[in-house]
Amino acid sequence: MNTENTIYELQQLKLKGMLQTYQKIISMPQQEQPGIHHFMAQLSEAEIQSRLHNRTEMYLKLSKLRYDAVLEQVHCTSDRNLSRESIAAISDCGFVKRAENILITGATGCGKSYLACAIGRQACAFGYKTLYFSMSKFLEKITLCKLEGTLLKFLAQIEKTHLLILDDFGLHPLDANSRLAILQILEDRYGKKSVIITSQLPVTNWYEYIGESTIADAIMDRLAGNAHRFDLKGESLRKKSINN
Repeated sequence: MNTENTIYELQQLKLKGMLQTYQKIISMPQQEQPGIHHFMAQLSEAEIQSRLHNRTEMYLKLSKLRYDAVLEQVHCTSDRNLSRESIAAISDCGFVKRAENILITGATGCGKSYLACAIGRQACAFGYKTLYFSMSKFLEKITLCKLEGTLLKFLAQIEKTHLLILDDFGLHPLDANSRLAILQILEDRYGKKSVIITSQLPVTNWYEYIGESTIADAIMDRLAGNAHRFDLKGESLRKKSINN
C-alpha cells in the first residue's frame, strides 16, 4: 500500500479531515488499526466534522460579532430575570429556522450585547449566516450607502443573512432614510429571516423612538409580532467586574 501517494492525493483534494485521521490511523500498530468499514466511517466522519468546523469559523469571521461569547457562559440567575430554561429554549437556533425574532432589553451593562453575541455564535455553529452591527455603525452605513448609491446592494446583502443583530437600538436618532431602510429590511425578512435587537429602552418606548407613527407601526408589527423577549434586570456586570 502506497501511503505516501494516498496522503498526497488527500492533500490535493483538500480533504483535511480525512488526511489528519488517515495519518493518525496508519501510524498505529497494524493490529490496532480498524477494519475497512470502520476505517472508512472514521475518515468520512472526520471530513464532515472538519468542514463543519471550517464553515463555523468562516461564518464567525464574517459575522463581526462584538464579543467572543458562548451561551454556556451566560450568567443566569433570578436576579437577572434570566434562566437556563429560557436560554435552552433558543439554544438549538430553531427560532432562526422559524424566522422568529429576539428582543433583548435592559439597563446599560446588564449583558444584552453579550447574550446577543452568544446567540449569534450559536447560530454560526448551526450553519446560519449571521451579521452584527452596533446601531451607530449601522446608521452610518445606511447614510454612506445612500450617498454612494449602493443602498440597494447593502439591503440585498442583509437579506441573504439568516440572522441580523442590531445592538443598542434607541441610542442614536433615526432620520427618514434610516426609518425607511429599517422598514425595508424588516419587510424583506418578515417570515423568512430572523433579527435580534438589543436596547436600553423598553419595547413599549420603541414607537416613540422610531418617531413617525405610520412607519413605527409597520416596523413594530414586523418586529415584535413573532418575537422572543428577554428583559434583563440587575446591576451592571461591568461594575461587578471592576469591583471584583
